[in-house]
Amino acid sequence: MPVSPGERIETVIERLIYASRWVLAPIYLGLSLALVALGIKFFQEILHVLPHILAIKETDLVLLVLTLIDLALVGGLIVMVMLSSYESFVSRLDLASDSDKLDWLGRMDYTSLKNKVASSIVAISSIHLLKIFMNTPNVAESNLMWYVIIHITFVVSAFAMGILDKLTRHH
Repeated sequence: MPVSPGERIETVIERLIYASRWVLAPIYLGLSLALVALGIKFFQEILHVLPHILAIKETDLVLLVLTLIDLALVGGLIVMVMLSSYESFVSRLDLASDSDKLDWLGRMDYTSLKNKVASSIVAISSIHLLKIFMNTPNVAESNLMWYVIIHITFVVSAFAMGILDKLTRHH
């Protein structure tokens, strides 16, 4: 049976739409460059404090460590979003050796990714808030209130997303 011109056009449009997912690949590559920039900033912070390590106050050292943890969490978030989104929306990662592949790759659906991103944002916000609390004398009281409100908003949003996920998975 011959194919009508309308069916041919539909097939071409569907293939173009499906192929357009590859537009995301350079975006994920850009995230890897952001990860490199984050790594540079991480080591810049360490190299900046090392010559002064014996003179630095304990509070300042704890603030530095919290900054490093914050950078590490953001780096982990970038890797999680970059790899799982690439696998979910563009193409499966074809690694030469299965021992290189991370356990969670291929098993994280969009909802799981969304919940992990929300949890990571809450963790990053918590560390940022802890840094602010440790530096309270240098923070305006009105700003402190806004930091807490923003953090609570992240916590409530992540909690609501988790509840919605549980409700929709059971139905």
